[in-house]
Formats: sequence, structure tokens, C-alpha cells
Amino acid sequence: MSTPEVSSTSAAGRVYLVGGGPGDPGLLTVRALELIANADVILYDRLIPTAALDGARADAEVLFVGKEGGGPSVAQKEIEALILARARDGKSVVRLKGGDPFVFGRGGEEALALREAGIPFEIVPGVSAGVAAAAYAGIPVTHRGLATAVALVTGHTREGGPAESALDWPALAAFPGTLVFYMGVRQLPQITESLIAAGRPTSEPVAVVERGTLPDQRTVTGTLQSIAEIARREQLRAPSITVVGPVAGLAGQLEWLPVRPLSGRTVAVTRARAQASGLARALEELGATVVQAPVIRTQPLPGPPPDLSPYDLVCFTSPNAVSALFERLAQVVNPPTAPPTPPTAPPARALPSTHSTRFPHDARAFAGANVAAIGPGTARALAEHGIVADIVPERSVAESLVQALAEVPVKHALVARAKEARDVIPDALRARGAEVDVLALYETVAEPLSPQALTTARGADYITFTSSSTVRFFLDAAGGPAGLSPETRIVSIGPITSETLREHGLEPQVEAQDHDVDGVIQALLTDVAARAV
Repeated sequence: MSTPEVSSTSAAGRVYLVGGGPGDPGLLTVRALELIANADVILYDRLIPTAALDGARADAEVLFVGKEGGGPSVAQKEIEALILARARDGKSVVRLKGGDPFVFGRGGEEALALREAGIPFEIVPGVSAGVAAAAYAGIPVTHRGLATAVALVTGHTREGGPAESALDWPALAAFPGTLVFYMGVRQLPQITESLIAAGRPTSEPVAVVERGTLPDQRTVTGTLQSIAEIARREQLRAPSITVVGPVAGLAGQLEWLPVRPLSGRTVAVTRARAQASGLARALEELGATVVQAPVIRTQPLPGPPPDLSPYDLVCFTSPNAVSALFERLAQVVNPPTAPPTPPTAPPARALPSTHSTRFPHDARAFAGANVAAIGPGTARALAEHGIVADIVPERSVAESLVQALAEVPVKHALVARAKEARDVIPDALRARGAEVDVLALYETVAEPLSPQALTTARGADYITFTSSSTVRFFLDAAGGPAGLSPETRIVSIGPITSETLREHGLEPQVEAQDHDVDGVIQALLTDVAARAV
């Protein structure tokens, strides 16, 4: 629901208290994704899916304000002060909370603070972990004949301590349905003892779901008498939810989430955030826990749209080059809106267009030219813009593209690429007598990496490098190759990236045969399977 508009002495922004769901990015609501994409400021919690932040604007202020059980935390009053300050600056603020903001998310406290400050807000519900984690473990929290009611219970008091002294244990023990405890894994012995002492049967089924809906979800089952010892033996950790009641006994019968090939593996992804989402999502679907560690970002270089009519060959060396070229073409298709002509000025004389037929600014610009893509990923990017590449080598390296062009007549070629790149293709074409123009469309720059992301990436089971620039910038951030754990296996997208790794003192244990994202995933799967034998 939305609050009524509130008058203020200054132009306040608007705050959205948004539920980010239990962890699986597929459970984010459409409304949540819309607001994230348009927010000026995002304050997010620890359990927010990394994919949720991929949709944020490049210029958005993204602040981590998560709390860790037993670890460092941002005080609630400090979080509320940040929300109020950004809103008073006229910003659109998304407060992104795990699960649902009004289910043990302290969203009510933040909403009251906003109301008191006269700042308009909106509540966007999310899927709560108590229901979602149970469902992912095959446990319906209500079931005809077993449970006609469900109680959501906190394992902590308002002050952050054990809930055993704050809860009405006789009432909970007599509750005719399912009990779902949040944030109570460390208090599990006290919770079970309190329920038993209040009269709940010792034989009642119990399930604890650790990291529900996430790739490394675990479920352990037992009884009210045995579950605390089982959870201790299995070393279950937060975040976990505990389900008490007959429905917990259905976990074994209704289990539906398969064991996936990368379950239990942590994979660090170092490529630019804008390009990382596809790789990260594919790895998560295979069961991996993905560490987003983007050490680079690409930014387009300014320049006019090129006239492609003189060229009989246009070569693209990356998907980024495709996107950047079409962005330039779009500058003419959708020029900036000119300011209105003052009423006193005479009407401007319309000039004939010099571009509409000789120089089209869409896919027609490539008429008459052969189009070459360095690999399948680049070819797919061209296809998204209506261009079917004429030449695509099997291996995504410059040398393979040169070989693929050996029998193609070339007089005047354009090579669309990054600002800094190898000159293998231009040099080879010039050696054949062709006139070659190189068009630098974008550059790769360093992206600051948070200490937390860097530490987690260093200790991952696998770390993926998809370009030489990811190698250089990651090692700069990590302080050299010694920063990586010796147990971390290094995955390279291809021979050029592998050569750069070796130049920096690292030997890749895994190299993709197909030099694209799909090849990286396949190589990783092959390595995991081989090491499991």
C-alpha cells in the first residue's frame, strides 16, 4: 500500500520498502525488479540475490547495510538515518530486504520512521523464507489432515537475544498446526527443550532448512527430541529456518530439488557486472554458489556513427563492440531533442537529410559488406540486432578469425574493437594488401572491489577469468598471485587469457575448449566431474 502524499518544506524523495525474497533471484517480484532498475539509492541486506543488483543503474548509489549473526552489523538506527537522509535529498530510495519487509524484517519500524518524518513510502511484499525455504525442501507448511494453521515465530527477541523468555511456550506447544522458527538455529537446543517441557510431543517431526532456495540449500530432519543434536553434528549455520510439526515428515516424500552438478562449489566471477549476470545465473542453476567479483567495467568511447558503406568487410572482436557500434548508430536514429525555438524566431528551413539513403543507421548500414564475428558469443550479439554473421570461426581467438578470412576477398576492412587490443587481425589483413581502419568503440577500466568480495573470491573453489583484463585488474586488486588460495582452481576462457595468467605467475588448471561463456561452464563441469571420481 502507499501512503498519501505528504507536504514538506523541501522536495522529499520516495522510499520503497521492498521484499527481495528468500535468495533465489527467480523469486523476486516484477515490481521489485522495476524499482531496483529505477532507484537512485539502494540499501540492501546480506541475503539479497546478487542478480537483483545486476539490474541497478550504473550511477545508482548501492549501499550494503546487512547484519551478520555474531558478526559486524549496521545499527538499525543508522540504517533509518541513511534512508531518511537520502530521501530528504530528493532521491528515489529502495530499501531492499531479504524475504518480506513485514515478516521479521523490521520494515514496520522503518515505515514508522518514514511516516514520522513525513516522507512518502510504498511497501512491496516479498516471498518470505518461512514459506519458500520449506517449499524448496518439499514441506507444505499447511496440509489437509496434518496442519490447518501455521505460526511464524522468531528465534530472537527484539534486543537480539534468545526468544525463550519472551515467547509463550505453553501456547506454542498447544498450537494446532505448524511452527516455523526464523533465526533460531543457534537457539535450537533451547527451543526444542522449551517446547518439550511445555507439552509438545518428543516424537514430532522437525526439519531444519539451511540457506533455503539457494544453490547450496541443505535439509536435515529428525524429531523434537533429536534435531538439536543432528543439527550440531551436521554443523548447520544461519540462515536457517526450523519447521516443527507433522508436515516436516513429508520432506522425504516431496523432495523435488535435485542434487545439481556444481552443488557445494563456490565460483568467483570476475568479468564486468553488466556481462556477468548470464554466467552467474547459469552457474547458480547448476548449483554453484557464485561470488560476484567484477574487477572491470566497460565504458563506450565518444564518437560519431561510422559510415560503413566504404567497407567490404566489418569485423567485430567482442559482443561489447557490437553493442557500442549500435549505440553510435542509434545516436542518429534517436538524436537528442533540441530545445524549442523561441516564438520570435523565424521558422528554420528544413534541410535535406544526408543520411537516410546513403548512410542508414540500423542493420541496413551493413549492406554490401561481409560481417565477421570473432566467436559464437559475438555472433549472437549481432543476431540480436538483426545481423547474421557471414564468418564465425570455431575458436574465439583472433588467429582463428584470420584463418577463417583467408579465402574471403578483402579490399577495405573495418575492425570494431576495444581501445586496447591485439593487432593480430588488422596486421594480417594489411599483410594481404587490404586497407584497414580500426574503430575503438569502448575501453575497459578497473572496477573497485569491496574487501568482502575480494576475500571471498580469493578463497573460492574456482575463479573464472574471461579476458586478459580480468586477470590484470584482479591481481592488481588482490596484490598479486599470492593473494589466491592454493586450493582455488583457476578457470580460463581461452589461450590468450591463459597466456596472460602465466605471465603473472599463475597456471590455469582449467581452460575452455570453446572460448565463450558456454565453454567456460562446460570446462568447469568437466573438471568437477573428473575430480569427483
